[in-house]
Amino acid sequence: MPVLVFIIVLSFSFYIMYKVQYVRSRRPMERKWVSAKSSMALGLCVGCFGINTLFIQQTTVSYIVAALFILVGFGSVWAGAKAYRHFLPYARKEAEELNH
Repeated sequence: MPVLVFIIVLSFSFYIMYKVQYVRSRRPMERKWVSAKSSMALGLCVGCFGINTLFIQQTTVSYIVAALFILVGFGSVWAGAKAYRHFLPYARKEAEELNH
């Protein structure tokens, strides 16, 4: 499925971008916030890779591996979204304090 391949490549690109931002950032809360975004991007990549595996191969082993990838990937998206919502106000407050 070309759409899934596009999503996989795009989300992996965002993962790399967020990891570079994480390394370049010096603010602790901003680092945690960016780390949550990178977790969501990598989770989306892994989850879509699992879904794509379902379409490519139709064996029992591939179904098991795909199910694991889907669970781990979208679990990471969920955990990253929770962390994103948690750290966003702290990152905003930290940015406001350092800019004034």
